[in-house]
Amino acid sequence: MVADHQGGEHQGGISRFVADMLGRDAVKLPRRQFLHLAANAAALPFLSSLAGAQSYPTRPLRLIVGFPPGGGADTVSRIVGQWLSERLGQQVIIENRPGASTNIAAQAVINSPPDGYTLLYYGASTLINTSMFPNLPFDVRRDIAPVSGLAAFPMMLVANPSVPAKTVAELIAHAKANPGKVTMASFGTGSASHLAGELFKMMAGINMVHVPYRGGAPMVTDLIAGQVQVGFDVMVTSLPHVRTGALRVLGVAGNNRFDMLPDVPTVAETVPGYEARTWAGVGVPKGTPTEIIARLNHEINAGLANPTIKSRLAEIGTIPIIFTATEFGTYIATESEKWAKVVKFAGVKPE
Repeated sequence: MVADHQGGEHQGGISRFVADMLGRDAVKLPRRQFLHLAANAAALPFLSSLAGAQSYPTRPLRLIVGFPPGGGADTVSRIVGQWLSERLGQQVIIENRPGASTNIAAQAVINSPPDGYTLLYYGASTLINTSMFPNLPFDVRRDIAPVSGLAAFPMMLVANPSVPAKTVAELIAHAKANPGKVTMASFGTGSASHLAGELFKMMAGINMVHVPYRGGAPMVTDLIAGQVQVGFDVMVTSLPHVRTGALRVLGVAGNNRFDMLPDVPTVAETVPGYEARTWAGVGVPKGTPTEIIARLNHEINAGLANPTIKSRLAEIGTIPIIFTATEFGTYIATESEKWAKVVKFAGVKPE
């Protein structure tokens, strides 16, 4: 009865709308013709939305990145952003908004209109915040609609060359002999870099002092300068400095050795079971039309599958991850559960 009543009110509203459109003579139309016009009127909002999605985009887009320029997030964003600009026919502006463990960037996107013109660089760090900050005024799992994956970032344990350790085993021995004196950098409290370090400390049974930065680029700058001693970083940022000798790599954090560093052992070869990596994707404000999300997903995935883009991503030490929007949502849910357990176990708190 409720549905019939609401349907009656809706039909009456459509009838009045058609009558208003046609004028008073509308009431003189044959019933079949009048109902046909009413059905067309009911479809107008949907057709308007569809037309808007088909013409999208008509102006530049912004991709908000919660890390400073020069780091892995920024590098990948600019590679994909350039591709999107060419495919969409509109400039994709990379807007760096570091701070508050990427919460500033996330809130900027959540507060934006859900029209497909403001995109979020959605990284593991952004997701980790949902467990680390219990009083956030938003929840990216609820307020951000997944669009697509971007890349997986293999991580590695790097050190300033002055550190008296050339292997993971030697670092563990050095840290045990100097408890609380070895500094461990990360690209932000609660970031994947931070949790990779906490997991390492926990599994190796050592104590190192955490020193957070506002992104990978400033962290690496201080590692090279010797202001901090070791840290877990993505290959994008540190690999060039490892190649020049400005940084020393002690171990890679994946299950297997990296093709680009075949002689470097995994951390797990010394600390069995250890694994850490991070990832990134793209999200938009909840409520963004599904047609626009589908368009963005299609164009981003086309880029990740493009040989030139794949080669550029491989050169900097990242691996494309191709998802449908639904698959990316499922992946986020799984990652959220995993990192929540790590945050709780390690007792990570905002600083």
